[in-house]
Amino acid sequence: MHEITQIRKLSLWIFLIPFIGINLCLLISQNFHYLENTIFIVDQIGRSGFSIPYLDGSLSISRASRTFPQYLIFKPSMILTAILLLYYWKSNNKLVNHLSSTNINYKFKIFGILSAIFLVIHSILLGVEYDIKIFKFLRRVVLLAFIIFEIIAQGLLVYYFLKLKNRLNKFINKKILILKVILVVILSTVAILSLPILIDKGNTHLKHALEWNYFIGVILFYLLSRFFWRRTT
Repeated sequence: MHEITQIRKLSLWIFLIPFIGINLCLLISQNFHYLENTIFIVDQIGRSGFSIPYLDGSLSISRASRTFPQYLIFKPSMILTAILLLYYWKSNNKLVNHLSSTNINYKFKIFGILSAIFLVIHSILLGVEYDIKIFKFLRRVVLLAFIIFEIIAQGLLVYYFLKLKNRLNKFINKKILILKVILVVILSTVAILSLPILIDKGNTHLKHALEWNYFIGVILFYLLSRFFWRRTT
C-alpha cells in the first residue's frame, strides 16, 4: 500500500532530523573554539565544556540550542520535523481508515497534528528573551503540550494497531509492535513519575539528563515505525 511506503520514509526522517539537529548543536556548544574568528562565533551562553548530558545533565537542550549559531540548526530542524509529523499522522489516518473501512479523523491524528503545531510554536519561541514571567511560563506550557499530545497520539496509534493486528499480519513485524507498546508505556510512566522532580526547583542536572533521554525516547518511536512496516511493492 502507498501509505505504508510513505510512513516508512517519513518515520526515518522524523527520527534522523531532530536526532542529528540536537546533537550537532551539542557538538557546536562543546567545540565553540573552532568557530572563533568566523561569522559563526558561538554566543557565550551557548558555550560548554565537554560532557555527556545524557548521563550527567551538565546542560539543557535549550542552552545548547537557543543561541547563535546553534538556533540556525535547531529551529529549522524542528520545524521541518513538525511538517513531516503532519504528513505522518495523516498517512496513518488514511491507512487505518483503509484497513477499518471507515472515513473519519481518528483521535491519534488530531493529537498528532496538535503536537506538531506546538513543536513549531516551541521552536519559534526558543531563544526569544523577554523578562516577563508569563512569557517564560508560556514556553513551558507549549513544550509540555507538545510532549503530552505526542505521547497520547503515539499511545492511541499503537492501540489501533493492536486492534487491527490480525489484518496487518503480512505487513508488520509483531516484535516491533511489542517494542512500541513497551516504549509508550515507559514514556508515559516516566512522564508521570518525573512530575514531582520537574515541579521542584532543585535537581537541575537530573532534569537536564531526563530532558535529553526523554527526547530521544519520543523520537525512537519513529525509528521503530521504520522497522515496524515491512517493505511493500
